[in-house]
Amino acid sequence: MTKLTRAIVKKFLPSRPVDSHKGDYGHTLIIAGSKQFAGASILCSLGCLRCGSGLTTTAIPLSLNIQVTKRLPPEVMTVYLPDDDGYISPTATKIILDFSSKRKITSIAFGCGISTELCTKIFTERFLLKNKIPIVIDADGLNNIQKNVRVLKKMKSDAVLTPHPAELSRLMKIGISDIQKNREKIAKKFAADYGIICVLKGFETVISDGKKVFVNTTGNPGMATGGSGDVLTGIIAAFIGQTDSLLDAACLGVYLHGLAGDLAAREKTQISMLPTDLIDKIPEAIKTVQ
Repeated sequence: MTKLTRAIVKKFLPSRPVDSHKGDYGHTLIIAGSKQFAGASILCSLGCLRCGSGLTTTAIPLSLNIQVTKRLPPEVMTVYLPDDDGYISPTATKIILDFSSKRKITSIAFGCGISTELCTKIFTERFLLKNKIPIVIDADGLNNIQKNVRVLKKMKSDAVLTPHPAELSRLMKIGISDIQKNREKIAKKFAADYGIICVLKGFETVISDGKKVFVNTTGNPGMATGGSGDVLTGIIAAFIGQTDSLLDAACLGVYLHGLAGDLAAREKTQISMLPTDLIDKIPEAIKTVQ
């Protein structure tokens, strides 16, 4: 087990050669949001932008067009997906796969606020089985496969999964208390069993590829509020297009996410800080690590 420190994550922070261009820093596709959780797509997009993705495109149900687009910064491009009463329709699968290929997507942030409606569960399984691009799966992306976790072994893409203990409990069919008592061991086993990177969120978030185990040293209870995880998903997805491996991207993303939260808490207090305050502190967090 290795504790994440500034010295370690500094090695993962991407450099920016003077002759580089936006194509050198990846094109991240964010698939997020539903009529109940429209804000998830916005928070994920903002986290991604602030962490240097060369291009960021957000895919949302068509009916969220005005609601989400008017709150996204102008730097974010959008794709509108077939809509089933405010939720992503299964027919969106081919559209996203074709778009990803045509636009040379390098990483995907998947699942934030997409809901667990039947139509979205069908879409989730279809997409995960056919996608070949490195992907970060969070929230409802995880909840939608809890009854068919074998999907993870059939995926064609490399993946980072970012469950909190309750989500991992549903995926592994073990108690939350058992996870909390053995966080490092459980995260490592889950990663090894399914060939993925596991980011087990919570106090001292654990990151493992099934062999190595890292434990985060940043973050605070002020981050225990809805939306913080959406920001983390966008951050990690952004760094996948800029680092040498998914493990590097996950470690860097988790550390900076927590550090930005610590900086936000100093200014706003742990009680009053919001995930949007955390996003505003990402530049300062990066400066601290550089």
